[in-house]
Amino acid sequence: MVIDLKRCIGCQACSMACKEEYGAPRGIFWTKTLLEEVGSYPNVTRIFIPQICNHCDEAPCEAVCPTGATYTDEGTGLVLVDYNKCVGCRACAVACPYNNRHYLPNGGLAPYWEGKVTSFEEDSYKYFQEGTSTKCVGCVERVNAGLDPACVVACPTDARIFGDLSDPDSEVRKLIRARHGVQPSLEKGTEPKVYYVD
Repeated sequence: MVIDLKRCIGCQACSMACKEEYGAPRGIFWTKTLLEEVGSYPNVTRIFIPQICNHCDEAPCEAVCPTGATYTDEGTGLVLVDYNKCVGCRACAVACPYNNRHYLPNGGLAPYWEGKVTSFEEDSYKYFQEGTSTKCVGCVERVNAGLDPACVVACPTDARIFGDLSDPDSEVRKLIRARHGVQPSLEKGTEPKVYYVD
C-alpha cells in the first residue's frame, strides 16, 4: 500500500470504513490518522499522517509470538492472528515499533451502548476474541476476492493506493519510484509493506 500524504485531508473515512467492515470493539482502531499543527500564526497548517499495520516482511510481532498465533499468510503476505492460538501475552505489542497491536481484555466485547448487543455487533464480534491481541487484517477476505481493502475504497481523495509490491510495473511500484516513497522507521529492519509519498 502507498499512502499519499499530499492527498490525505484527515477526514478519518479510512477509520470509519474499517470500523464498519470489521466492527472493532470500543477503543480499538486498526487504522487512524494522526494530525499535527505546524507553523506559527498566521501561517499555521495541519499535517495528517495515516497509520495502519505495515504487514512487515520481517514482522517483529510474528518473531516474538510464543505460540505462533501471529503468522504471515502465504497467499497475500498479510500478517494475521489465529485467536485460537493467542494467549494474550502481549509480546507482539511490545515488539511492534509502530504501536499497531491492540489487546482486547475480558469484557471488551461489551455493547457500545448500554443494553443488548446489536445485530451489527453480534455479526462483527465474530472477528474478535477477548483476552487476545488483535490487529489490522488488511481486509484479507476482500483481497482474496480481488477487491481493495475497505480503507482504500472509502478514501475520498485517493490518498491510499493498494497494489502488488512484487510487480515492478504495478501502480504502487511506479508511484514509489516516481515520488521517492519511503517506508516508516526503515531503520527498525522490519521491511514494512506500506510506503509514504509526499
